[in-house]
Amino acid sequence: MEQQLNSSMIYEGAIFSLTHDEIRLEDGRTTFRDVIHHHGGAGILAIREDQILLVSQYRYAVKAQLWEIPAGKLEKNEDPKACVIRELNEEAGYVCETVEPICSFFTTPGFCEEKIYVFMGSHPHEVSERKPMDDDEHITIQWFSLAQAYQMILNGEIIDAKTIIALQHSMLIKR
Repeated sequence: MEQQLNSSMIYEGAIFSLTHDEIRLEDGRTTFRDVIHHHGGAGILAIREDQILLVSQYRYAVKAQLWEIPAGKLEKNEDPKACVIRELNEEAGYVCETVEPICSFFTTPGFCEEKIYVFMGSHPHEVSERKPMDDDEHITIQWFSLAQAYQMILNGEIIDAKTIIALQHSMLIKR
């Protein structure tokens, strides 16, 4: 197992930080790794009957408008389930009667510790009091059938990993 010897902070921002770490390999040699540190995120696949809720928003980093499950960044030490409940309210104005975990995964473990938690929410209904979205968010919501959403994956219209994982899970349990 690799052992960290030294770590230098290269960048510290609002969303992530970057360190340059000196490590000792199992064979005793030393080398360096750059690591992005991120609190992680959580997303929710809200399902009513045979429909799922997706949100569309422009993602600057990839210069594209994406269809995604409602999701957001975890605050430091925030419970992932609490995060998805908050994000579903903020982004879509909904709450689910039940929220159950599907899975969690590392986005790019070669250089980033970001972990995404994916949940399934059932019996969604509109909230009486919607929390405000972030100032920079411009989100469109739309309900799709599972078949439509699956076809959107096949057509390359849904390219977000957490959304693909959530939808594929839903298709598997439906069979």
